[in-house]
Amino acid sequence: MIEPRSITAIVLAGGRGTRMGGVDKGQQNFNGLPLALHTLMRLQTQQGDRVGELMINANRNLAAYEAFGVPVWPDTLADYAGPLAGFLTGLERCETPLLLTVPCDTPLFPLDLADRLAEAMDSADADIAMAAAREEDGQIRPQPVFCLLRAELLESLVAFTQQGGRKIDKWTVQHHTVVVPFDQPGDDPRAFFNANTLAELQSLEG
Repeated sequence: MIEPRSITAIVLAGGRGTRMGGVDKGQQNFNGLPLALHTLMRLQTQQGDRVGELMINANRNLAAYEAFGVPVWPDTLADYAGPLAGFLTGLERCETPLLLTVPCDTPLFPLDLADRLAEAMDSADADIAMAAAREEDGQIRPQPVFCLLRAELLESLVAFTQQGGRKIDKWTVQHHTVVVPFDQPGDDPRAFFNANTLAELQSLEG
């Protein structure tokens, strides 16, 4: 049984922002707030029941991220190694049994994300619970940057990344993973739409 406040949540804001022109994506405005702060505040609504601690993974503008009031940790892997580097950073710093990973560029992610992933992990006695969503072609596909992980997977992830592994799904497939569809009535069809360009970000506002 997953205990209250047994989840640490990490906002992944450590990317290059290549498709956004190389800007620091987490510092771009969404409805008047930096994206990473908006994401953090959305996670704060899930604190108390499942979620306890919050942190941010960032590699630039660390002082700006620290101003959001939670611990900020850069990648321990060099050269912007991708989201899995953020997973690794989170697991290394996590002091609770579980880690929830959320990217900074998906500002409408579900407010019940932690609850539903935790319930699915509990029911399946899984090591990882991964969100899935219906995409524009009607297919439900995994959203691998939205994961609930057991902290004990750190050793496995260290070994995988030391061997040069960088793809989330190539690592998660090694463990008992339950995929959790967010396609119920009332679920926002845009919940997992990630903004890769400034135009896409503006289209999500309002």
